Amino acid sequence: MTKRETHNPDAMPSAEELFGLKPELVTRVVEALESGDHALVRSLVSDLGGADMADLLEPLRTDQREALVELLRPDFDPEILAELDETVREQVVEQMGAEEVAAAITELDSDDAVEVIEDLEEEVQQKVLEEIPEEERAILEDSLAYPEESAGRLMQRELVSVPTHWTVGAVIDFLRSDEDLPDDFYDLFIVDPHHHPVGSVPLSRVLRSKREARVDEIMDPSPKPVSATMDQEEVAFLFRRHDLISAPVIDNESRLVGVITIDDVVDVIDEEAGEDILRLGGVAEEDFYGAVVETTRRRFTWLLVNLGTAFLASLVIFQFEDTIAKFVALAVLMPIVASMGGNAGTQTLTVAVRALAMKELTRTNALRAVGKELLVNGVNGVFFAIITGLAAAWWFNDPLMGAIIAAAMIINLVIAGLAGTLIPLGLTRIGVDPAIASGTFVTTVTDVVGFLAFLGLAALYLA
Repeated sequence: MTKRETHNPDAMPSAEELFGLKPELVTRVVEALESGDHALVRSLVSDLGGADMADLLEPLRTDQREALVELLRPDFDPEILAELDETVREQVVEQMGAEEVAAAITELDSDDAVEVIEDLEEEVQQKVLEEIPEEERAILEDSLAYPEESAGRLMQRELVSVPTHWTVGAVIDFLRSDEDLPDDFYDLFIVDPHHHPVGSVPLSRVLRSKREARVDEIMDPSPKPVSATMDQEEVAFLFRRHDLISAPVIDNESRLVGVITIDDVVDVIDEEAGEDILRLGGVAEEDFYGAVVETTRRRFTWLLVNLGTAFLASLVIFQFEDTIAKFVALAVLMPIVASMGGNAGTQTLTVAVRALAMKELTRTNALRAVGKELLVNGVNGVFFAIITGLAAAWWFNDPLMGAIIAAAMIINLVIAGLAGTLIPLGLTRIGVDPAIASGTFVTTVTDVVGFLAFLGLAALYLA
C-alpha cells in the first residue's frame, strides 16, 4: 500500500461523506431499479432520511421514480413530500392518490403540511383536504386562507404558551405531563388572558431558573410578534436583523396563532435567493424538473422581449449605415463598447438587487449608492478607455479612431453604473420585483448608449 493509500484515522471526512447522497449510492439504486432487484433497492435506501430520499427521487427518470415510490409506499416517510421539489412532488402525489397523501400529511407538522398542500393544483388540493380529519383540515384551511408567501403560510400551529402567573415549577410539570406538545420547540410564549403574547422565555432559561420563580419575572418582554399577513421576506429580514430562533405570529386581533422557527426561515432565505437568481435570467424554478413543452413556453416570452430590445439596438446601428460602410473598423470595434458596458452594468445591477433584497439599499442611502457606482464605473472607464484606445489606434493605425472608442468607452461605463442602480430602484418604487426585468433593461440601455456614443462620435469626427 502506498503512502497516498494509507488510511489516516485523523483525516477529516469530506463534505460528500458528511452531507447528502454519495453518487455511488445513486448509481447502485438506479442499477437495482433497472434490473428489478427490489430487495437490493430497499436495502440501499433503508437508512435514508426524508431529505436524502427526496434528493434521490428528484434526478431519476419518471419511470424510475414511479418504481421507487411504489416500493416505498408501504412505509412511506411523510417528510419526503415536504422536501421534494414542487414539480416532482406533484408527480408523486398523483401516483400515490389523495387518500395516501392525506394520511402522510396528517403526520407532518402543520407548517410542513401547508407547504405540501399549498402547491397542489386546486382540484387535487380539494381531494386531499376531503380525506383529512375535520379538525386538522380546519387548521390547514385556516392557514391556506392567508396570502401566499406570508407568515401565516409559513408558521407552525404547534407551540407552547403559558399564562403570566405560572411559576417555573408549574411550567416544568406541564411540559412533562402534556402529550400534545410539539416535538421540538425553543421558546415558551407568555400570554395575557386575551391570549396576546407579552413575552417569551428560552427553554434553557426555564431549566436554569428556580421552581418558585414566576415566568413573567424571567421572560423577555419584547417577543417581536410577526403579523400573519407579513411577507416571508420581511420575516427573514427580522430573523436576520434580531438573531431570532423563533418568533410568535399574531392575527389581526393580536392573538397568538402560531410560531415561526429558524429552520423555516433558512428555507425562505434559500428560496428567495434562488428565486432572484433565476429571475435575473428570465427562468423559473420549475424549469429544471419541468416538461420540455412547459419550460419552452415559459422561456419563450422572455426571449421574445429580449428579441425586441435587440431590434432596438440594431435600429440604432442602422442609423449609421453609411458611416459604417465607409469605415470597416467601426463594425469590428463597436461590439467591444457595448460588451464592456453590458458587463459593467450587470456588475452594478447584481450589487444593487442584492442590496435591495437585504434591505441595505434604501431611500436614505440611494443617492450615495448611485454616486459610488458612477465613480467606480467612471474610474474603470478611464482605465479601459486608455487600454482600448491605444489598442485600436495601433491596430488600425488611426489615433483618432482610438480616441473615439476611448471616449465612447467612458460614456458607456458611466451610463452602465447609472442604469445598474437607477433601474432596480425605479422598479422597486413602482412595486415591480427588480430581479425580474432589470437585466433586460440594463442590457438594452448599455447596448443602445454604447452604439450611439461610438457611432455618433465616429460620424461626427470621421465623416
